[in-house]
Amino acid sequence: MKKSAFALLASLSAIAFSPVSQADINEDLQNICTIVKNDDKSELRKKVKKVQDDYNLRLGDYYTGISCGGSSLIRYAMENGATEVGTFMIKKMSKGDLTQAESDGQMLQQWAEANGHIASPIGQELLARIN
Repeated sequence: MKKSAFALLASLSAIAFSPVSQADINEDLQNICTIVKNDDKSELRKKVKKVQDDYNLRLGDYYTGISCGGSSLIRYAMENGATEVGTFMIKKMSKGDLTQAESDGQMLQQWAEANGHIASPIGQELLARIN
């Protein structure tokens, strides 16, 4: 009887004092496409900061894993005229991240030129950043 009571007490205390697991990063990034589409720079800044604080990840670390309607975040910003968030993301990412080929094999600059977005404020910020 004493052994079972001790085992029960030990298992309950282990549960009570175990660290609370962090929320899943996918949950934290759930509405990022809506934030980009709405050009809500303040909310995007909060989200990027939270992910950095909670998971020690910078925007470039998870950028390629996010797709909004089949487009990357910056492409989605360009398609929706979300100038504030588009330029914010370009400033937060490294030149190397911005010049890598995306899922379709095109670099961001090539895609922007081919789709008429290079003259937009986001396209101009991209050119200034990578040159």
